[in-house]
Amino acid sequence: MRAIGIDVGGTKVLGVVVDDGEVVAEHRVPTPTTGHALIASLVLVVRELRGVVADAAAVGIGLPGLVDRHGILRYAPNLPGVVELPVAREVAGALGLPVAVDNDATCALRAEHAMGAARAARDVVLVTLGTGIGAGLQMDGVVVRGANGFAGEAGHMVVEVDGIPCPCGRRGCWERYASGSGLGRRGREEGEAGRAPALVALAGGDPLAVRGEHVTVAARQGDEVALALVDEMADWTAVGLVNLLQLLDPGMFVVAGGLAEAADVLLGPVSAAYRRRAVSAEHRPPVDIVMAELGERAGAIGAAIFAATGAESAS
Repeated sequence: MRAIGIDVGGTKVLGVVVDDGEVVAEHRVPTPTTGHALIASLVLVVRELRGVVADAAAVGIGLPGLVDRHGILRYAPNLPGVVELPVAREVAGALGLPVAVDNDATCALRAEHAMGAARAARDVVLVTLGTGIGAGLQMDGVVVRGANGFAGEAGHMVVEVDGIPCPCGRRGCWERYASGSGLGRRGREEGEAGRAPALVALAGGDPLAVRGEHVTVAARQGDEVALALVDEMADWTAVGLVNLLQLLDPGMFVVAGGLAEAADVLLGPVSAAYRRRAVSAEHRPPVDIVMAELGERAGAIGAAIFAATGAESAS
């Protein structure tokens, strides 16, 4: 069955049509800032895709944050204008199609397990490094969603007590240090201090415009400041991965999200930092850290798989 999958990220809403494991159509729009606008954007993306592939018969949507088993987005720290939004019901009502909704990282895990980097894994944690951080969890071959569907909000593990303020209202959350937005924040700090001319140049001369992708581009070009920032972020990434290792004992970590596109500059430092920080490493079998194979489409593909396999929905 052809199905539509949509991944809602901090900056874009990406929709795809999946047919027998292949992406046959794609459409994207910027992520809106209110619940009403988000529903309108989701409906628009589906209609655009059905204009290309008319027989797409189900819709899956991956959302960041606390998504319950009824398809309601309860809370998303990086979408502050979207709270208690009944996404499945609203989108299904507008389209007249079955709609399945889940957390975006859980959707990405489904895709990578079905056709990507985690094909052979039974116990795997997928970590999305983007605007924030999320995690998809699979233990003993079963996707772990938790009592309410909220499992995997790893980005809001506190890694530094009284640390940097987080949009969730607390301080010191992992995603403030190891996400794309965290990397951008450090780049802006260095740019404003006059220590990162290459980053500022890539941002058009404005230190306040430096983003995470500017840092990874400069690191790829060999800029020493950017390489140091990547190493710093890699160490914070390892802090969270080791916490997850201690709690869940996975056989594999898969790194997905926007920063996975910079695997050439990130994977080596993250793996090295993980080895330095791993607890009792000499007594454990090695745990592979690999990059997602499906790139930025992983969440959308996984949402389509979720819809096509008869997941529960609120339609």
